[in-house]
Amino acid sequence: MSVNKVILLGNVGQDPKVKYFDSGAAVATFSLATTERAYTLANGTQIPERTEWHNIVASNRLAEIVDKYVHKGDKLYIEGKIRTRSYSDQSGALRYITEIYVDNMEMLTPKSNSTGSLPLGCAGTQAQNNSANDLPF
Repeated sequence: MSVNKVILLGNVGQDPKVKYFDSGAAVATFSLATTERAYTLANGTQIPERTEWHNIVASNRLAEIVDKYVHKGDKLYIEGKIRTRSYSDQSGALRYITEIYVDNMEMLTPKSNSTGSLPLGCAGTQAQNNSANDLPF
C-alpha cells in the first residue's frame, strides 16, 4: 500500500492560467507560496524565513472555479497528489518539473478582499475574521 497526499496552505503567486479544450475540459495552472516563519534557536542562532513555491494544476470543475474566483494573493488550502514529469527544453536538455494535482481546494481569502463571490456548491469556504498576521505567510 502507498499514499501520495499533499496538503498546502499558502498564497497564490500569480493569476492562474486556464486552458479550455474542445472537449469542454479545462486545466488551470498557477503557483502557490508557502512560507515558514523566521525564528531564533535557544543558542541564539537565527533561522531566516523560508518560502517554497509550488506548481499547482487543477482540472475540470476545479479549473473553472479557479478561473472565476482565484487571483494573485488569495489564500488557498489545497489537497492533492504530487507528480513529477519530464520534458525537453528548447536546447534539447531533459528537464523535470514537480506539480501538485488538486483533489480538493478551500478558498480562504475573506469575501471582502475577493473580486467575486463563491458559486453555490463549490469546493471552497470563506474564512472569517482572519488577519494577515494569523497565518505564517
